[in-house]
Amino acid sequence: MQETIAFDIYGTLINTQGITGMLEKYAGYHAGAFSVLWRQKQLEYSFRRGLMRHYRDFAVCTSQALDYALLTFGISLSREEKNGLLGAYRELPVFDDVKEGLEQVNTTGFRLYAFSNGKASDVAHLLDHAGISGYFNDIVSVDEVQSFKPDPAVYRHFLLRSSSQPGNTWLVSSNPFDVLGAAAVGMKTVWVRRTSSAVMDPWEIEQDLTIEKLEELAPAIENYRSAHSS
Repeated sequence: MQETIAFDIYGTLINTQGITGMLEKYAGYHAGAFSVLWRQKQLEYSFRRGLMRHYRDFAVCTSQALDYALLTFGISLSREEKNGLLGAYRELPVFDDVKEGLEQVNTTGFRLYAFSNGKASDVAHLLDHAGISGYFNDIVSVDEVQSFKPDPAVYRHFLLRSSSQPGNTWLVSSNPFDVLGAAAVGMKTVWVRRTSSAVMDPWEIEQDLTIEKLEELAPAIENYRSAHSS
């Protein structure tokens, strides 16, 4: 069976901190901390809603997380200014290694999918804007099951939608919660360690591979195949 790679989008291919420069207009030298808090709350709100079974899509989580960050930093924005930030979040940049990494892995015979907490339309816009949509067979969104990673249901949904088996499917993500969620349902996993300070959760579940840049993905999987072929 042909192997499948599911790429997480936010934080893995798309740089969620790419909005920091725009935030400097409103938060000044606090822009970096503001951006980090916005991202942390975005994920926290998705976790909460998944557990509460009180689903609202990822764009709502993003908007409400922005509101939280604004309140925390005591910043007041007009509706137009807030909409401008949310619009910019739909056009965040890719990391520098993404296009080359996708190009390399695209020649190895894998089926490539975008697999995201974001709505399919938002993910499609991001990928189109970044010029990388052509690498993917399809986009699979958690919106289709109205829950969020790391709910096991969203990984099983991905396997169903992509007609894949866990043992022939790789999840590539920079988010430890995503890696562990995929591993928990039997998928193979690659953790993209985007910063040297990033730490994987010390659980009883572990990733199969760790890479620093996406250009390392294709050779890392090939080495894994060779080591486990006997």
